[in-house]
Amino acid sequence: MQNNPVIVDIVRSPMGRGKAGGLLSEVHPVDLLSQTLVGLLKRNPALDPGLVGDVIVGCVSQAGEQGFPPGRSAWLGAGLPIHVPSTTVDRRCGSSQQALHFAAQVIASGDHEIVLAGGIESMSRVPMGSARLGQDVFGPAYRARFPIDVGQGVAAELVAARWNIGRDEMDAYAASSHDRAEATRKAGGLANEIVAIDTPAGPVHEDETIRPGTTPESLSGLRTVFMDDAIGRQFPQINWSVTAGNSSQITDGAAMALIMSEAAATRLGLRPRARIVACDVIADDPLLMLTAPIPATQRVLRKAGLAVSDIDQFEVNEAFASVPLAWQRELHADPAKLNPRGGAIALGHPLGASGTRLMASLLNGLEETGGRYGLQTMCEAGGQANATIIERL
Repeated sequence: MQNNPVIVDIVRSPMGRGKAGGLLSEVHPVDLLSQTLVGLLKRNPALDPGLVGDVIVGCVSQAGEQGFPPGRSAWLGAGLPIHVPSTTVDRRCGSSQQALHFAAQVIASGDHEIVLAGGIESMSRVPMGSARLGQDVFGPAYRARFPIDVGQGVAAELVAARWNIGRDEMDAYAASSHDRAEATRKAGGLANEIVAIDTPAGPVHEDETIRPGTTPESLSGLRTVFMDDAIGRQFPQINWSVTAGNSSQITDGAAMALIMSEAAATRLGLRPRARIVACDVIADDPLLMLTAPIPATQRVLRKAGLAVSDIDQFEVNEAFASVPLAWQRELHADPAKLNPRGGAIALGHPLGASGTRLMASLLNGLEETGGRYGLQTMCEAGGQANATIIERL
């Protein structure tokens, strides 16, 4: 019991559009992470930063300004003790969810009592794919086994076709994501998870990505973005329905969580907000690529000894609308419990930071509603997925 990993606090930056002119685009990714980290520590003044055993940071595009371990640079840039180390995790979109898992595991093992886990992605300054530009990242042995290779957008189309999810359903889901995010913001529900970020143009306090008033009708006029005649001949079942409007947004953002043992929290007088009940990671078909949240959810529920009906809130990353919709088809979860505060379609998907951002939504949502158990899962490139169950304390 003494080594039980608990979440003491979790914060994130506002979400900025990941393009030139976005509200966070003039902030170096290390500074974006550093400010988020400092915001977390300021909220927990009873913690001596020198007691932190490790800083585990998810980051996908480890190139350019994100080419050196950003957690180490962010920690030192914040003026914090030099003896605290940091490492970087890449499990694609699930990188910072994996960072949370690693933090929980190292605490449960007794190697450290206190770990910071989170993620960073400045997609305006380090564009997606920068680390592999012009390179064959698979190699001949992989391609001999899997000769057909499609991007995630086409995978989203294949998922939609397999689960018979039409364009109208995806657009309705996407509009609902914006509605839910805006309702949460207007009710003040995002205030407890966002720390302001200073930029050359002034402080940023709110997400830039939410589009109030989005309707299925307004989304229906957007063109499909992954249509390809050659791929269409290979996969005639595709109806070409994925658009920028029913996909996650390219985003700048950072998030950080304070994870520690229950014993350390008691000793320091810090109140744990949630207990980490179970973690899992699994892989599925690399062609469909986006389906692994389904078996990840099933297995993490078995680990925890829980059923779908026991879970009060689900966070399933909205990489594309077809992903949570297919997941819901298979798990038969209550749609009202699925991403009730909006997801990546409205809030954005800063790749390496998204796992911890989802956890902030999950934890704050449980606290607002009085729910007990929450489950988070997200699809990842290569057909992988992490899943985490927490219990609100």
